[in-house]
Amino acid sequence: MAVPKRKTSRSNTRHRRAQWKAKLPQINKVMGRDGRPEFVVPHRVDADGEYNGRRVLEP
Repeated sequence: MAVPKRKTSRSNTRHRRAQWKAKLPQINKVMGRDGRPEFVVPHRVDADGEYNGRRVLEP
């Protein structure tokens, strides 16, 4: 197994850790049944139990 020859400096450690950022969830705007826009997370079953226009859960 490889072993580092020198200690990683604080600057390099912090520079690498600066890339650990959380991403915001993707939200899509779709038109609801009443004609108003709704904001939904993609690939999720909606509150009515439908996915991609089909009923997948019992009400």
